[in-house]
Amino acid sequence: MQNTSSQNSSCFHCGLPVDDNNRVEKIIQKKSQQFCCHGCSSVCEMIYDSGLEGFYQRTPDGQLLAPPPEPPQETQLYDIDEIQSEFVHDHGDGTGNALGNIRDMHLIVEGIHCSACVWLIERSLAKQPGIIDVKVNLANKRLMVRWDNSQNKISSIIEFLGSIGYSATPFNPETAEGTIKKQNRALLLRMAFAAFSMMNLLWISIALYSGADEGEYKSLFHWIGFILATPTLLYSGWPFIKGAWTSFKNLNLTMDVPIAIGATATYSYSVFVTIAHSMGQSSVGEVYYDTVVNFIFVILVGRFLEAKSKRHAVSATQRLMDLQPRVAHVLRDNETHIVPIRSIQKDELILIKPGEKVPVDGIITSGSSSVDEALLSGESAPVKKQARDILSAGTVNIENALTVKVTAILRNTSLGKIISLVEEAQASKAPIQCIADQIVPWFVAITLLLASLTFIYWFNDGIEYALLAATSVLIITCPCAFGLATPMSIAVASGLAARNGLLIKNGAVLEYLSDVQHFVFDKTGTLTEGKMRVKAIITDMNISTNDKQAILEKVAHLESLSEHSIASAILNYAEDNNITPDSQRVKNVINKPGYGISGEIDQQLIMVGTTKLLETHNIKLNTDYLDQSSDKEVTGISCVHIAIDNKHIGFITIADQLRSDAKSLISNLRNSGIELTLLSGDKQAVAEAVANDLGGMNVIAEVLPGEKDKVIQNLQNQGQHVAMIGDGVNDAPALIRADVGIAIGSGTDVSMESADIVLLSNELDKIRLAADLSKRTLRTIRQNISMSIAYNIIMVPLAMMAFVTPLFAAIAMPISSLAVIGNASRIRTLFKNTD
Repeated sequence: MQNTSSQNSSCFHCGLPVDDNNRVEKIIQKKSQQFCCHGCSSVCEMIYDSGLEGFYQRTPDGQLLAPPPEPPQETQLYDIDEIQSEFVHDHGDGTGNALGNIRDMHLIVEGIHCSACVWLIERSLAKQPGIIDVKVNLANKRLMVRWDNSQNKISSIIEFLGSIGYSATPFNPETAEGTIKKQNRALLLRMAFAAFSMMNLLWISIALYSGADEGEYKSLFHWIGFILATPTLLYSGWPFIKGAWTSFKNLNLTMDVPIAIGATATYSYSVFVTIAHSMGQSSVGEVYYDTVVNFIFVILVGRFLEAKSKRHAVSATQRLMDLQPRVAHVLRDNETHIVPIRSIQKDELILIKPGEKVPVDGIITSGSSSVDEALLSGESAPVKKQARDILSAGTVNIENALTVKVTAILRNTSLGKIISLVEEAQASKAPIQCIADQIVPWFVAITLLLASLTFIYWFNDGIEYALLAATSVLIITCPCAFGLATPMSIAVASGLAARNGLLIKNGAVLEYLSDVQHFVFDKTGTLTEGKMRVKAIITDMNISTNDKQAILEKVAHLESLSEHSIASAILNYAEDNNITPDSQRVKNVINKPGYGISGEIDQQLIMVGTTKLLETHNIKLNTDYLDQSSDKEVTGISCVHIAIDNKHIGFITIADQLRSDAKSLISNLRNSGIELTLLSGDKQAVAEAVANDLGGMNVIAEVLPGEKDKVIQNLQNQGQHVAMIGDGVNDAPALIRADVGIAIGSGTDVSMESADIVLLSNELDKIRLAADLSKRTLRTIRQNISMSIAYNIIMVPLAMMAFVTPLFAAIAMPISSLAVIGNASRIRTLFKNTD
């Protein structure tokens, strides 16, 4: 029975609606509080027992506050395992298994303004105990930390960041939007205050320029300017002053330093002039309060527009997060309850109605329907699903209600792992960015030197002229565009790729793939469908049908103990012939990868595999069967030979169809000048037949699974940059060995760990898109770096020659960053042109 009671209250811990029939009540500090589940109530009790009740500070309307800058005692909250489970996940060892105490987490960091901030955080945090890897994404201000949980705690990491001037909180998609809105509101208030002062100072400036700069009104207007400019500098300009102070304290120069110096120097000179005029020294000079306020306002506007542009450019991860609902219909006690996703337990049953998004990974226990997987895998056509089929979080149920057994929730789902990979890719750095990282820390120091030289050069023309020229140099020189050149391009590219069914694990892959000269393809399951079918059993023509059935039965018993795709084809064929395999009848099984399998059934030795398997047991090969199998193999049909009691008694023919888009992919890559190789464990004749069917490519056949990585290494030893394309399971060593490993359509933990790029669907054409995307991204990075260098080469000399005012400099600086962001966003056109 469906629970339809109203939900008129919210959970004290998480703030989500509480189902009246699923309410949990607990006495917290002598007050009755309501919770949506027992998990929230337990965590709440732990928080109060730990003396961390400040976590529950709320707004006047009862809503939980967005996470504030964390005081030391509250950061201890994040060391509780139950709370960590929402934003921390174990780091894998490349095979899908957790690696000891190694953990990964993402933090939102407030106070990051430029690439010098990125450099400071990465350099400083990397020196702390237990820290293995640190990556800061300037585009979305997220910090990825990989650390040894036995050597350091989350609270210590957050407190350290606070000690160097940055406020960090764990990234949670449910609260991140509120945090961003809070930051935007604060920025808008600073802008509004600066705009108010700017407009009033404009009227004062007009009055002064119109003749009020003489006589008794001049000093009055100066003091009014002082009254307006002072709070503007201290409130609207506070982020720059605070950032500059933090930089000096940490012996590191960020872009806040020249902005703060320029503003405070101009303001201080104006205060000096104001006081001097009040004391009757009218010949001292002019005030520039309007200049201070104007460029603070313009820079704030630039940062606001830059932040909005960054959010739009890297919005792919948020769109992926939006695929996952926050609540689900859980079947408990024969009733349906609406509960938050985080409170669902593994192996529980949930109901997914038509039109609803799938909230978890699971297995269908009852019902059948069509499921739209387009947003997750890129598959355009709905996929039929029935009992025992797997459902992935983020897909959409179209037709009928489904009952699903939960196998994974939140970050442990396929969608969660995809989001983690995209976040890691967006935070990663391409090798080309290392050059920028080395330059940026020196950039601000050079800016200060150039500004000092400018001031000295123009000093003879008056302190005012020199001050304005030096301030223009301080403001207009901008490493921000230089620092954004690479991360913005990588963030846009990896986000777009994810939305189109391509998972790119890190930014370096985009650069490596653009240099690849040689693509090596596995055959089975990559260029072919991987759905092998038995065509026939070839044996002695004189034996009866019953004897042939008996041979198939013994082969099926033996192959039931193998996980090879050929074994699956034989078992399917046996099932079609009403044979039920029984692995219990098989004794002394030996499975030799690349050769075949052997075992004893009813005291008979059965062997199924290649001719090499038979030869290793000194079995005489039947020349007639060899000739027949050779004729089959040149047409692309694989042959598996059978021996019973050391006698070669026949073979099984097995065929696999080429993928429909394999020929077009190979043709496009060949026309691009890429060298192509087919790597297969099949016989040379079979592999060559497939290669010829594809229009011709190099063939390396009869390679054992464990030797594929050696083939890749040999090609690399010849000086070639190699990409390996495989199914991500038995090709894992080769995928890891290659410069770029690409796994096709499997989406398994192993493929995600071992491959650099994972195709979520089986559309081979996306390999070409990945190659095109890598070239477009690298070209965009080079364009952005060139634009940034050109901007500084042109604008800095103009400022030093006093051709640029501080106001114009304040306008030009954010425009350079916006130009880089806009150019990076043009990468989207690659996918639009392929629709």
